[in-house]
Amino acid sequence: MKPSILLVGLPLVAGGCASTLPPDVIAPVDIGQAYSVRPLRYRSPVSGFVARQPVDPKPWGQQNEEQSPQKGDAS
Repeated sequence: MKPSILLVGLPLVAGGCASTLPPDVIAPVDIGQAYSVRPLRYRSPVSGFVARQPVDPKPWGQQNEEQSPQKGDAS
């Protein structure tokens, strides 16, 4: 006998001999209380769109100075 048939067949035979059925094992749950879902509202896919126009580049040194920590902090 092939070992693969034994490996597949043994769990099937053991599962068929179960003493209780799944509805008896699982506790009854009220579906309305177990799952709550927020109601969906329509939201336009372009609602947060902001039109931007291209601009000329600014000097990078000035931008670095504006964004760097004050007094040369190295962190």
